[in-house]
Amino acid sequence: MYFGALCAGADAAAALIGLAATRDEPSRYSILFKDVKGEFLKRAEGDVHFTCEQGAEIRGLLARARASGERESLPVRVIATVPRLSGDEPVARFELTLSAKYRGTVAGVTSGTEKSARQARPAGR
Repeated sequence: MYFGALCAGADAAAALIGLAATRDEPSRYSILFKDVKGEFLKRAEGDVHFTCEQGAEIRGLLARARASGERESLPVRVIATVPRLSGDEPVARFELTLSAKYRGTVAGVTSGTEKSARQARPAGR
């Protein structure tokens, strides 16, 4: 149970970045984790914070998947800490392989940029 809870936190920390990157885009991606490696360093005896600092790399992964049309992968690192008890000292480290495949655009959905461009054009043109 302990290992599962920490792995779920690492999964959520990395996945939320990918989901946020696709929020304003009228596109669909198949996003999943291919594998996970965990290193459990000490017992987490408090509220655990999960940190992933690869937002730009994850956005780049999505761009590569869109450009290639193929499944693209990226190793993503997540650090788990208990700041109240041990500051920035990790209690666990994870490496998950995030995999994404571009599935096309969602019919009838436009991005904020497309909406702004349409609103700026006079009617009938």
